[in-house]
Amino acid sequence: MPTRVCCCCSALRPRYKRLVDNIFPEDPKDGLVKADMEKLTFYAVSAPEKLDRIGAYLAERLSRDVVRHRSGYVLIAMEALDQLLMACHSQSIKPFVESFLHMVAKLLESGEPKLQVLGTNSFVKFANIEEDTPSYHRRYDFFVSRFSAMCHSCHSDPEIRTEIRIAGIRGIQGVVRKTVNDELRATIWEPQHMDKIVPSLLFNMQKIEEVDSRLGPPSSPSAADKEENPAVLAESCFRELLGRATFGNMNNAVRPVFAHLDHHKLWDPNEFAVHCFKIIMYSIQAQYSHHVIQEILGHLDARRKDSPRVRAGIIQVLLEAVAIAAKGSIGPTVLEVFNTLLKHLRLSVELEANDSQKGSVGSVTVSSKDNDEKIVQNAVIQTIGFFGSNLPDYQRSEIMMFIMGKVPVFGTSTHTLDISQLGDLGTRRIQIMLLRSLLMVTSGYKAKTIVTALPGSFLDPLLSPSLMEDYELRQLVLEVMHNLMDRHDNRAKLRGIRIIPDVADLKIKREKICRQDTSFMKKNGQQLYRHIYLGCKEEDNVQKNYELLYTSLSCHYITDLKW
Repeated sequence: MPTRVCCCCSALRPRYKRLVDNIFPEDPKDGLVKADMEKLTFYAVSAPEKLDRIGAYLAERLSRDVVRHRSGYVLIAMEALDQLLMACHSQSIKPFVESFLHMVAKLLESGEPKLQVLGTNSFVKFANIEEDTPSYHRRYDFFVSRFSAMCHSCHSDPEIRTEIRIAGIRGIQGVVRKTVNDELRATIWEPQHMDKIVPSLLFNMQKIEEVDSRLGPPSSPSAADKEENPAVLAESCFRELLGRATFGNMNNAVRPVFAHLDHHKLWDPNEFAVHCFKIIMYSIQAQYSHHVIQEILGHLDARRKDSPRVRAGIIQVLLEAVAIAAKGSIGPTVLEVFNTLLKHLRLSVELEANDSQKGSVGSVTVSSKDNDEKIVQNAVIQTIGFFGSNLPDYQRSEIMMFIMGKVPVFGTSTHTLDISQLGDLGTRRIQIMLLRSLLMVTSGYKAKTIVTALPGSFLDPLLSPSLMEDYELRQLVLEVMHNLMDRHDNRAKLRGIRIIPDVADLKIKREKICRQDTSFMKKNGQQLYRHIYLGCKEEDNVQKNYELLYTSLSCHYITDLKW
């Protein structure tokens, strides 16, 4: 029962207290006394300087009712607060807000789920109110901590647990909306807050039964799904948070994602990790994409001593991020991406070579590690190829030169890759991996002239591996040459070693040879034919070598290099 005073004493009480007392009925089941609530609202609007006192008195009553477990009166007090907040839009509302937030905090601290949800609902309504001026002194540290804790609710009743988690997510969403629109925007992005908010959202997002693996932006969930499913609501809140991130604070929102994935060992398998970074890449502003890629590269470096499957999982995430970023702005990180990937390719080959040298002791374990390292290597090559194939021609040329400069060639010291720890087997492996990477980058490359595709600074290093005593390396060099010189997709018409009675039957696409290409052939033609001749003499050639050599020779002779 509410506290009552006698008639003679009530007249001595301040008017605002009398108005507040009158909105509470004798029986809380009767609900808020609407007529008296209208009087209190009119009084508050007419005398806004009294708002802070009204709020303080309501807070006093609510605190007492919470302690005495009078839930009915608590509901009435919060309903009154909500109505006053919605009605009083003025600068003087700020002192009243302090009392309101104090009451919401009391409800969130209570152990009763019903009151926690009630407090959250009131806070969300408050978050949607646009205040006239920012409140520089107000902080939401408690609410961030409390709502984050609610997101991890372990209540024994599944329905109540879900209700509390949904309330926690909605509370976080309210804090984000309230703070990013005023001068407090720098506060919410501080690491101590992001380290609570982001993992809480990811924890609930993990409950999605079927992770969306599409490359395109996922469809927006319905309002009903958001209200009933913590995973869907958490994902929506995560997207909104990232969408509001700016240049200066975006990394603070991304880095806790790595910590969460590390802590819960979600890189292998990495479906959830891929899902998270697709959300990130589609939610942030396009011009910030390269920052996310830099963060992934940095994390890959930090986890370089982890198991191959973890590293492969991170590289796969990088591939998905690059696939999305390639549609927009990649930024100044192109060489950094390739340098990091090639560094990890060398590291993987080195680890594989070291394991192979351990001998037959524990051969099953060593074989398993070798296979895992091949997964890493294939992931690196796939990422390099995809990234390179989406670059503009001028950048692709730079990357081709960059990769070619890494290929170790015996008897030369022109390469920039440290192979001191690789041994002969490891060196051969890295040669193959790098040439495979180069092959993927050159795929689909169509330079206007051969001089552009094969400048002297690139041709000589490329032809050097074509004379190596390894048939697989020679095959890769020839395939790279075909990628660079075949500008009209004529290779398919020349496959298979055969005599061609009438060249016209092949319907080869031709164009008039330009002056630059003529000059190129005068300068380098004999060198190209010499390498084809010497390649034919290699004793370890297999059928594929001869077919590639035949294709090269046929194209040179028949088309007069007018590919």
